[in-house]
Amino acid sequence: MSLFWLRVAVFLYGIAALAVLPAALYHRPRWRHIAIPTATAAFFFHFVSLAEMLNAAHHRLPVDAHELQILLALVLSAAFLVVNWRYKTVSLGVFVLPIVFLLGLIPAFAPGQQESGLVLNSSIWIFLHIALLLAAYAALFLSLLASVLYLIQERRLKQKKPGLRWLPPLETTDQIALKTLLFGFPCMTAGLLIGSLVAQATIGITYFRDPKILLAFAMWLAYVAMIYIRRHSGLRGRRAVYLSSFVFLIILTVWAANQFSVVHRFTAP
Repeated sequence: MSLFWLRVAVFLYGIAALAVLPAALYHRPRWRHIAIPTATAAFFFHFVSLAEMLNAAHHRLPVDAHELQILLALVLSAAFLVVNWRYKTVSLGVFVLPIVFLLGLIPAFAPGQQESGLVLNSSIWIFLHIALLLAAYAALFLSLLASVLYLIQERRLKQKKPGLRWLPPLETTDQIALKTLLFGFPCMTAGLLIGSLVAQATIGITYFRDPKILLAFAMWLAYVAMIYIRRHSGLRGRRAVYLSSFVFLIILTVWAANQFSVVHRFTAP
């Protein structure tokens, strides 16, 4: 029965991880009313599962790798809920909830096995992984382009020159840069999650040592930082171009890392 409760918790964590993105990054309060109750319910089932698991094994503390993994996920979930209760913010959930979901996924659906029992190595998952990441790259490129055009138009206006007629107003250009950025983030998040699950199911946890994988998660962190800075500081113009260029440079570095990757090469069969 403990395995059933753990699967329920993982399912709820997945919903909460998706709901917290618009709540934290896009300022959609109604999604907060989904993320927090769902995460709280997931924590409850998570706790019940661990308690029953330890009771059935006749020990009070976790002793094997899966039990430790489940406990770590439970602690992270509790920390997120405490921070949300104390400071009324769901920002940490952007990072914490996907990690908790991944930590509970393998113990829930493949207990006692080294790889996931889910069918993750089919071509459809690989296709989704590639398509979502390409959509994110395209969105970031459009955001960078819009930021550059904003800078050009702004400079012409400051120099008392007529603006380029084929360009939209500055406010519209800035909205294009921001909206494409916001569109790309869930695509990148979903693409990386799918890629991580496929890699963990086929290769194992050692894929985290791969330079391509490490740089990909660094790119995701830089993407989150860029959205946060733009939304909370009103960044635009030259600084927005610099920030977008920095993240785009990380993306180019990730692509270049394919030549050194052990498990993720374009030339691999």
